[in-house]
Amino acid sequence: MDQPLAPIGVVIIGRNEGERLIRCLKSAIAQIPAGSPLVYVDSGSTDGSAAAARDLGVRVIDLDLSVPFTMPRGRNAGFEYLTEQFPQVEYVQFIDGDCELLPGWIDRAFEAIQQEGRIAIVCGRRREKFPEASVYNRLAEMEWNTPVGEAKYCGGDILARVAALREVGAYDPTMICGEEPEMCIRLRSRGWRIRRIDADMTLHDAAMLRFGQWWTRSVRGGWAVAEGFDRYGASDERYMVQEHKSGWIWGAIVPLVAIALAWPSRGLSFVLLLGYGYLGWRIYQYRRRFGDGAADARLYAIYCTISKFPQLIGQIKYWLTRWRGRTATLIEYK
Repeated sequence: MDQPLAPIGVVIIGRNEGERLIRCLKSAIAQIPAGSPLVYVDSGSTDGSAAAARDLGVRVIDLDLSVPFTMPRGRNAGFEYLTEQFPQVEYVQFIDGDCELLPGWIDRAFEAIQQEGRIAIVCGRRREKFPEASVYNRLAEMEWNTPVGEAKYCGGDILARVAALREVGAYDPTMICGEEPEMCIRLRSRGWRIRRIDADMTLHDAAMLRFGQWWTRSVRGGWAVAEGFDRYGASDERYMVQEHKSGWIWGAIVPLVAIALAWPSRGLSFVLLLGYGYLGWRIYQYRRRFGDGAADARLYAIYCTISKFPQLIGQIKYWLTRWRGRTATLIEYK
């Protein structure tokens, strides 16, 4: 460490991550100061993950599975344990169990979060471990590349200020996805700030090798869009308003109108489907302006356009679940 750190703790969540978890734990142990508390929250692993973590000297919390598991519930359990058992901890590094902390991240993040007292969260560049393994991993690698500077939202891997998370009650444990942006909205409403710095933060192993995995992950994204819109769409935040509308337009309205008018228009209504080409072109141009090469921008545009269909399925799943008053369950792609 180049500088002394204020008391810091680490929370890692996971289930059946196997060797990925071991790499994650070791990457955290290598960076945090000696004696800093590290907690692994296990959600019913059957592959010996909890035992492996204990063998490394890591504190393990086994979640009560009689209550439906969600990732925010796991993070909250680790956060509550740290702040109760180690009240001197001022900052918490959250990491998902399928990620590894990259060398130097803690120092860079700690320096950034101390620059201003109202910075609640610092995040950096999450990178995909095997982007060449599949087009779906490559898409995830591009997805993680978000603008540097003042940010509205963050992902799962962050360095967070304990005081800020306490003020807003940390994560919403009822959410099955999209919990990080939701917490950021509450933080910003109280004057806290989120910052993304130009530094490599974690390696992520998406392990998306099949189209079905990508499709399911996109369905989960649609659920997050619908719930975000439901919670904050009518607020000044206007959160997920455009994404929610886009899912319905491209996932249902355009194809249904084209089919419904096919007979009376003698097939001319199918011209509407050319709109997907226009949508893909706009996405392509956006990614090129963002700095992607032509091949990557085309790949992103094609799959982003296709994703409107599973996204709509996710939105419908959310609204049906809410209408029926049922408890949401995880949508897992691994």
